[in-house]
Amino acid sequence: MNHDINIKKLRINCFRQSKVPGEFMLQMRCPGGMIDAKYLSFVQHIAETWGDGSFHIGTRQSLDFCGIKYEDIPAVNAYIRTYIDEIENGVCQVGMEVDEHGYPTIGARNITACIGNHHCICGNINTFELARKIEPLIFPSHYHIKINIAGCPNDCNKAHLCDFGIIGTAKIDYHPERCIGCGACVRACEHGATRVLELNADGRVEKDPCCCVGCAECVKACPAGAWTRRPEPFYRVILGGRTGRQTPRTGKVFLNWASEEVVLAVIGNWHKFSAWVMDYKPEYLHGGHLIDRAGYKKFKELILDGVELNPECLVAEDIYWHETEYRSNFNVKPMRMHHHAGPSNG
Repeated sequence: MNHDINIKKLRINCFRQSKVPGEFMLQMRCPGGMIDAKYLSFVQHIAETWGDGSFHIGTRQSLDFCGIKYEDIPAVNAYIRTYIDEIENGVCQVGMEVDEHGYPTIGARNITACIGNHHCICGNINTFELARKIEPLIFPSHYHIKINIAGCPNDCNKAHLCDFGIIGTAKIDYHPERCIGCGACVRACEHGATRVLELNADGRVEKDPCCCVGCAECVKACPAGAWTRRPEPFYRVILGGRTGRQTPRTGKVFLNWASEEVVLAVIGNWHKFSAWVMDYKPEYLHGGHLIDRAGYKKFKELILDGVELNPECLVAEDIYWHETEYRSNFNVKPMRMHHHAGPSNG
């Protein structure tokens, strides 16, 4: 009987309640959205043995299986024990004990990532490697956090719409002795980036560094190799974005030109910050709401505690979010529609 099922407990173990009483959906984690193809056999077995024969690639790149009966959950957990151990402990080096209850928490949601420079010519970073380095810092934990990683400022993975959005950027060096003055980089920046380049009277390129987003479009466009990426990766960290019914908003830049070490150190402080805000009593709340509770100044103090910033790193002095308030935007009552059976005779 459905009223005897502990829905909250099952949710912690990554089983979501269905609209069908007694049925659940398993959300199987896939950190960074990349796993070996051999695990597709797990997917097929789960879907055909306990599910409805199909699976859904979740919006957070989890592998979702609908139609799992409540009484079959122990068998499912026993089967995915190998998968969890190999992915979380083997690939991501989380170092947790895996038991018969399956996933120990849903708090730290699946880290999502675009394909990054593993394939994409725009990618500045290896998104999968970064996701797997972050995973041991946040999982397992009952403190809720969503992290999206985008390989470049195109932000295909919507880093602006989650608690922590991480965007791979590049520091670009200009070699004037190689420049042929063709203006290809200027046109590329004007068409697809922030228009910070221009040709001077000598046929060389000048750059206003204030608004460069580190997209490296100039590098791709240059036929003479006059622009080159520095070998070390840099990151922009976007903070406090969220979707939702009440107050959705786009995140804002928190860190710019941060090193990988800084990004990992900041994420490593998330548990401490969350615990402080919630008085060490975890709730299922988005990270953006926790930042709102504490205020940006307090958040910045706690999240940067002990973090040694690289020389290039910039930190936002303050952040002012703009939320969508639906009730204040619409003051006109909807017009009532009248249905007429036919023309009036009167």
